[in-house]
Amino acid sequence: MEQMLKEIEEQPNWVGHAVELAQEPVKSLVQEMRRRDIRFVVIAARGTSDNAATYAKYLIEIVAGLPVALAAPSVFTLFEATLKLSNTLVMGISQSGQGTDVVQVLSAARASGALTACITNSETSAITRVSDHVLLCNAGEEKAVAATKTYTTSLAVVALLVGTLAQRSDLLDSLAQVPTMMQGMLSLKPTIECSAERYRYMAECAVLARGVNQATALEAALKLTETCYLVAKPYSGADFLHGPIAMVDNGFPCLLFAPDGKAYPSMFDLALKLKERGAELIVIA
Repeated sequence: MEQMLKEIEEQPNWVGHAVELAQEPVKSLVQEMRRRDIRFVVIAARGTSDNAATYAKYLIEIVAGLPVALAAPSVFTLFEATLKLSNTLVMGISQSGQGTDVVQVLSAARASGALTACITNSETSAITRVSDHVLLCNAGEEKAVAATKTYTTSLAVVALLVGTLAQRSDLLDSLAQVPTMMQGMLSLKPTIECSAERYRYMAECAVLARGVNQATALEAALKLTETCYLVAKPYSGADFLHGPIAMVDNGFPCLLFAPDGKAYPSMFDLALKLKERGAELIVIA
């Protein structure tokens, strides 16, 4: 856990580094997307990288207006299906770049006429050899088993790609401020430690969000499960109302991500409903 904490604290520097070094590779990919009239995006990933793919799906669709599908690798690896992928960007996200099924998806996609790209932290990995464009996280070696800095640098590269593709200078300006904002968040560590003490014996919880932060809910649940050995169940705040809310009773912990934005009103209403049921709310807003 000490190594994981060390890498968490390194994130502001690595995120800034990733954005700086990815500028030219991103511009090259965007130029190729325009030249080939890319109209659809498919993203293949596993684990933490799959949560980065969820973030990419929301951001690309909302900001760039391109429909995005998250690939089911078994379609390619087990069922050996051949898909019609002209005018499609197929992107793999893999921290190590060695995920066999993700590599196979990109290899099959390239054979089917797709433009291929990857986001990875390893420039000599297998995924780079089946990618027409390589976007590196440039996050340094990640020694902890639980990925942290390669996740956030992947998100930064995605944001850079989307901002460049959509020609959104406001998004790119905000991205430039992210390292400073992350550093400010790290300064809250003593307060967070005091709050976390209350939940040290927690055995299960629900993790809830909507929109782009659905990726945050998925990743938070994965990290809680992987590092704290508890049952953390991620849900869309909208879907949670249609059945899963029945498991909430007095004292049941619910972690909500509810920052300002279009999803905030519905998350606020969900928090009120959970409070009525006696839930223990942990809100990041």
